[in-house]
Amino acid sequence: MSDTRYLLELLGIRLPIIQAPMAGVSSPAMAAAVTGAGGLGSVAVGALKPSDARSMILEARERSGGALNVNLFCHRPAATRPEVEADWIERFRPLFEQLGASPPDRLTEIYRSVVEDEEMLAMVLEARPPVVSFHFGLPGAAAIRALRNAGIVLLASVTSPAEASQAAAAGVQVLVAQGWEAGGHRGAFDPDAPDDAIGTLALTRLLARTIDLPIVAAGGIMDGAGIAAALKLGASAAQLGTAFIATDESLADQAYRAALASDSGLHTTMTRAVSGRPARGLANGFTRLGSDIAPARIPDYPIAYDLGKALHAAAKRRGEFGFGAHWAGQGAPLARALPAARLVDLLALELQQAF
Repeated sequence: MSDTRYLLELLGIRLPIIQAPMAGVSSPAMAAAVTGAGGLGSVAVGALKPSDARSMILEARERSGGALNVNLFCHRPAATRPEVEADWIERFRPLFEQLGASPPDRLTEIYRSVVEDEEMLAMVLEARPPVVSFHFGLPGAAAIRALRNAGIVLLASVTSPAEASQAAAAGVQVLVAQGWEAGGHRGAFDPDAPDDAIGTLALTRLLARTIDLPIVAAGGIMDGAGIAAALKLGASAAQLGTAFIATDESLADQAYRAALASDSGLHTTMTRAVSGRPARGLANGFTRLGSDIAPARIPDYPIAYDLGKALHAAAKRRGEFGFGAHWAGQGAPLARALPAARLVDLLALELQQAF
């Protein structure tokens, strides 16, 4: 299905532009600005406590009464592996000591999946945002049924035709085709399964030809020409994340913004070492350290992220910014530092010019 008009009506937006949720980077101000400009603004609450997630949703809705996408993490609950976690701490202890710090004594699951977090699901059902999207898989059938019965439109990130078929069968209404070039965490349902690393355009075309649901292309799309290319291949809209990292409303710090604008933007890499799940970011000290570590030796997501965040904080205190989770896609050098609403306006103009 490639009916853009149908999707725009379903989501309550004017432009086929979705701002990716981006936990830790997107903000209520960003979401409201994108929605106000005619796209679909998003907030990511998967890494938050339900009370903080509620506050973020309320702020976004107060800033803009229009469409809003609330993104939930559906990863399988982490399995604690004490020996692996202890080895992980010791592996990085020398680096912490070089930074004048100590690693955590133990690693914890720093946030929960909505698959098991009934409080988060109840909060979302109470807040009733117009759109909810899933990443890392799907919640259970009862949760999907409850969300749909609440009148919420459901999106899910998929990285393969098999995942797309599973999401469609589960009752998801819109598929976000996340290509290999996308920044941030890979949305694969099973991070340990073989990954065919399908690119955005190929995946978009495959799904558009085989599944009768709206497809949103995601990964490497940074301007109106990229959006047009995705639409021509059968997408009904495009989701852009890295394009919004440098906007005024982004929560990215100055080091992140500087790295994005530097030569580092040309060198993104997929790493599992930072968080415990594959994610694409700017190559830095942390990604280099993790480049030759077997996945089985890395703690589960998000337990590994507990150490990753502690290492970044320790380095940052010493003025070293090469250990941050600077997620970015392969189109990073095309990022533009603009207010989010102005960027959406420019994307819309470029899209019009491309057709």
